[in-house]
Amino acid sequence: MTDFIEVHFTSGSLDEARKVSRYLVQERYVASAQIIPWFESIYLLNNELDTSQESKVILKTTFYHFDKIKEVIEKNNKYEIPEITWFKIEGGNESYLKWLEESIKVLQETTKTQ
Repeated sequence: MTDFIEVHFTSGSLDEARKVSRYLVQERYVASAQIIPWFESIYLLNNELDTSQESKVILKTTFYHFDKIKEVIEKNNKYEIPEITWFKIEGGNESYLKWLEESIKVLQETTKTQ
């Protein structure tokens, strides 16, 4: 089975989240992107309590593409240190996993032969 992962990242705006997500899907680095348009984060920054409104993005892909995805997020994110995490998908609906693989397979095969 392919090494499927979910990549999670936060974005400072919905437009930023959409721009990155659309690019990654269109270029077939990810099979899909789910955007949670608004949530509130509370955190310490420079020893001060801070609050911000953000968007959360969940990407479905393979570990093979993680470095490129991370690069795209970092280049198109307003945060100095963007939250980018990944989680291994251990299993799931076989039909869905097959679709996931087919959705990004073309790019993987093309990249491996270059």
